[in-house]
Amino acid sequence: MNTAFDRCHPAVSFLFFAAVLSFSMIFMHPLALAVSLLAAVSCAAYLTHGRSLRGHLLLLPVLLLGAALNPLFNHEGATVLTYLPDGNPLTLESILYGLAAAAMLAAVIAWFSAFNAVMTSDKLVYLTGRVAPGFSLLFSMTLRFVPRFRAELSRLSRAQAALGQDVRSGSILARVRRGASILSAMITWALENAIETADSMKSRGYGLPGRSAYAIYRMSRRDAVLIVWILAASACIIAGAVSGGLSWKYFPLISRRTGGALTFGTLAVYLLLCATPLLLSLWEAVRWRASSSGM
Repeated sequence: MNTAFDRCHPAVSFLFFAAVLSFSMIFMHPLALAVSLLAAVSCAAYLTHGRSLRGHLLLLPVLLLGAALNPLFNHEGATVLTYLPDGNPLTLESILYGLAAAAMLAAVIAWFSAFNAVMTSDKLVYLTGRVAPGFSLLFSMTLRFVPRFRAELSRLSRAQAALGQDVRSGSILARVRRGASILSAMITWALENAIETADSMKSRGYGLPGRSAYAIYRMSRRDAVLIVWILAASACIIAGAVSGGLSWKYFPLISRRTGGALTFGTLAVYLLLCATPLLLSLWEAVRWRASSSGM
């Protein structure tokens, strides 16, 4: 079942994800990272109907490992906790920066998970088809290529196993030879599929000037309000960040330029922006309940 955010105009969804992804990669303030990570995981779980939670849980050990390895290679910082066996210092700042970098990476991955659930290939083609038809075709083919590649790889592996050429049995040399055979077949399949798709789109007149497009998306009043809200919230967040509300330095000492009302006001707007898909669904549920009770 589609969510309320899925039913929005593609421009609304694209603008929202462009804003939250940009802010997630720019702001290294601990509270901003916490807001982005919490909202990203919540929105991804909601927009994917819980399918992404398992993947995020499996990703947690990898991110913690990255955070733990950062102090072993990054020795900047003035607060020395101890010295490693090789003589390099282990600093508090490098540990905290590793945790912040891991949180940023986790938030970006979660946002992209939500992006893939909402921004389907037809929405991307609708947004970029007239502006950059070549890029639109390439991007949509890339999005649908991964699941098709996995399905074709599984089919070829089963066919090889049925012929007694299973890559999971035999000597190492035999496994490598069978794996190379499957890889060669997959590369040939991918190239042929790409050429056939490009020729098919070209024969239909895709990308020609003046060609009409079948647009199934219409900008509603709600979509216009959401665009205004995303732009206004982004402007407030940028203004707060430029004024120092989200300034945070890890090296050489942990320091911040300002705090108080400016910081928490900027974070409040940032939280509301990141939670827009959840708030929109909550608003529609309240309206539906109100209209049902009034019948």
